[in-house]
This record gives sequence, C-alpha cells and structure tokens, in this order.
Amino acid sequence: MTGAPHPPGRVAVLLVNLGTPDAPTPAAVKRYLREFLSDPRVVEIPPLLWQPILRGIILNTRPKKSAHAYRQVWTERGSPLAVITADTAAALQTAWGDGVTVDWAMRYGTPAIADRLAALTEQGHERILIAPLYPQYCGATTASALDAVGAALRGMRRQPAIRLLPPYHADPRYIAALRAQMETQLAALPFQPERIVASFHGMPQRTRVLGDPYHDQCRETARLLGAALGRDVMVTFQSRFGRAKWLEPATDATLAALPGEGVQSVAVVTPGFSADCLETLEEIALRGRDTFLAAGGRNFAFLPCLNAEAQAIQLYDALLGRELAGWVEQQPSGAAGRPNAVGEAR
Repeated sequence: MTGAPHPPGRVAVLLVNLGTPDAPTPAAVKRYLREFLSDPRVVEIPPLLWQPILRGIILNTRPKKSAHAYRQVWTERGSPLAVITADTAAALQTAWGDGVTVDWAMRYGTPAIADRLAALTEQGHERILIAPLYPQYCGATTASALDAVGAALRGMRRQPAIRLLPPYHADPRYIAALRAQMETQLAALPFQPERIVASFHGMPQRTRVLGDPYHDQCRETARLLGAALGRDVMVTFQSRFGRAKWLEPATDATLAALPGEGVQSVAVVTPGFSADCLETLEEIALRGRDTFLAAGGRNFAFLPCLNAEAQAIQLYDALLGRELAGWVEQQPSGAAGRPNAVGEAR
C-alpha cells in the first residue's frame, strides 16, 4: 500500500453525455465514429458482418461529410456539446460547493468515462453518482453508458460505490423546466407557430419491438409537455441511419410535408437532448429550416435545449439531490451553501 490515506466519505457526481470529436476534422471525426459505431448497443449487427462495412465503407466516406457539418456549429471553445456539458458541471459544482465533486465525461471520445472514474477514485471519492443526461432511457444511450462504467469498474482493484440517475422523462420538474423555457422562447418569436414539433433522436423500429422503452418515453414527454403548454405537440424522430426501418414519423419528411398541409409557421424543440449538439444545431436549426422553407413554409424557429441555463441547473440540482440522499447530509432550509458529504468534517 502506498500513498497517504484519503479522508473518508468523499462523494462525486459524474455527468455523462453522448460524445463528440475532439476537432471538426475528418481524422478526428473518423476516430470518434469508429468508437461510436463499434458499440454493439448502437449498431446491433453481428461484428463479423458490420465491421467490414464500417471500416471498408463508412469510415472512408462519412468522416469528411460529418466534419463539414461539425465545422458549421463548432465554437471558439470547441464542440457545443462538450462546452455545454462542462458549463453544466461547473455551475453544479458552484451550487453544491465542497461537499460534492461534480465532474463530466463522454461515452465516446474525451474525456472518457473510464478516465474520469479512475481520476475520481484516485482522488479519494468512495461514492459516485453516475448521471447520464438522457431524459429518456434507451439501450443505445443510458445502457451503453452503464456498460462503460461497468467495464471501467472491472479494471479497478478498489471500486467506489456507484449510484445511477434514472431517466427523468416524466419528472414534473423536467416538464416544468421545458415549459418555462419554451414559453419564454415562444414569446420572443416575431410570429406565432401554428405547429410545435418535438423532434427526438430516432432508433430502429426493431429496438421498440424488442422492448426498449425509448419510443413510449418520448411520447410521454411530449404528451406531458403539451398538457403543460396547453397545446398539441407533434412527435417526430430524426437522424435516421442505414436501411433499417426507423421510428416514425421522420422529422425531415414531416417538415417537408407540413407546408403542403397548410402549416406556414413552425417551432421545433428537441426534448430528448439535454444540450445542443450537431443533431440539434446542424440537423434541425440549419437543415431542418432549409427543408421547411424550401417546401413553402414561411416561418421556422428552432428552440434551443435546456443547456446550462438556470432552469437546467435548478432541475439537475433537484434530481441529483434526490439521488444523493443518504450520501450527503442536507443542511437546514435556508442555510448557506449546499449539503456536506456524510462523514466529512463540516
């Protein structure tokens, strides 16, 4: 045994998002796609059949096109998804103070889940709450993140205790945060949208047949959101890939069809994403807008995600506080600061 003993009872939260390339270049995108599309949770085709297609065709054609799309949304600080996730962790760290460490990781790309878990454990965190920022559960997102956590733990001699933030697709606080932000966004528009479209990331139809609850949870989120707003919210699914039948209706096909149905003004929200990323900023805000206007629509609005706005931080603060019960000691109402970790000196 080496090293000085760590104080007992250190608690951490590890926020997890999907992932992003390190740069908007074909080489970086290729590395990212190789990892992402090699996950059997993402592509449920036997590796002996899939890997030759992935390595022989997709990784030699798709990175250049995807890199172009990433360049359209890249910021001075880097990938929007990474920047927003980092900002969310920083804001939550400020809210919780010294009693809880808040860190973040990506399922694919960097910082990797295994690396951050190892670092937190090395720093003496004996209890870690894994918080996938996916409102709806899906095998390709939530379960895949847990796979990565499990793989990391298998390599540890001394493992921390682990908890998991469950899906929050129907949590009243999540719906209230979406409603409050959308009402502000809609009130700022120079037009009144005739239709609100909730676009969720698509999945192959077979995943629903096999029992994945994602489709039903997406529809429940939209139903509750519509009830909170007092108007109908239309559900669509975006980001189709490959030849398999995917969840429908498709977002791009819907936006192309709406003007022909007499809908001239539309607002699109993406409540399956916690933070804006390539799929929201490029696929919806840019290409979705072009599709709708080219089909004869007049007014298009993309409503940004909760991101790291105050409503998001308040939501996560409440969700994390619930899951940390028993690991942190709640201070009396109105006391300054956030909870202290159980077992730590005040």
